[in-house]
Amino acid sequence: MNSNSVTRHIIALLLALIIASTTISCGIYSFSGASIDPGVKTVSIEYFNNNASIVNATLSSTLTEALKDRLLSKTSLTMTDNDGDMQFSGAITSYTTTPQAITSNQTAALNRLSITVKVTFVNTVNEKSSFENSFTRYMDYDSSLNLSDVEDSLVEEIVESLVDDIFNQAIVNW
Repeated sequence: MNSNSVTRHIIALLLALIIASTTISCGIYSFSGASIDPGVKTVSIEYFNNNASIVNATLSSTLTEALKDRLLSKTSLTMTDNDGDMQFSGAITSYTTTPQAITSNQTAALNRLSITVKVTFVNTVNEKSSFENSFTRYMDYDSSLNLSDVEDSLVEEIVESLVDDIFNQAIVNW
C-alpha cells in the first residue's frame, strides 16, 4: 500500500467516525421524522370517548388504537397505562355529514363526512411542547351512495389523517 492510499483510508475512516458520532450524539433524531427528547421513555394514551351528537360505535376504539399503533411503530417509546412521559387524552367532539357541491337542480352531488377530535397532549419532560388542540378531517363521497355503505372506508381514511396530524404536532413538531 502506498502512502496516498493509506492517507485516503485514514481520511475516510475519520469522516465515517465523525458522521457516526454526530448522528449518535444527537439522540433525538429518527428516520421517521420523530424528534423525541432522550429523557422521554414512555407514552400513555387514554381512550378517546365519543362525545359527538352522532355516534359511530367503533370510532373511539379505532382512533385510540390507531394512535397507539403509530406511536409504537414510529418511535421507540414504551406504552404504559397511565402517567407516561408523554400523555395523550381527548374526545371525539364532532361527527357530521353535510351536503357539498350543490347541483343546478338544488341537490347535492357530494356529501362530506367530517370528524373532529379534541386532543390534550402533555409532555412531562419538555412542557413547552404540550398542547390542547382540535383536529378536523373530512372525506367527500357521492351523494347517490348511502353513508352506511361507505362509512367504514371513509372513517378509516379520516382516522389515518387525524393520527398523522396528532403525531406530527406532538412528535415531529411540524
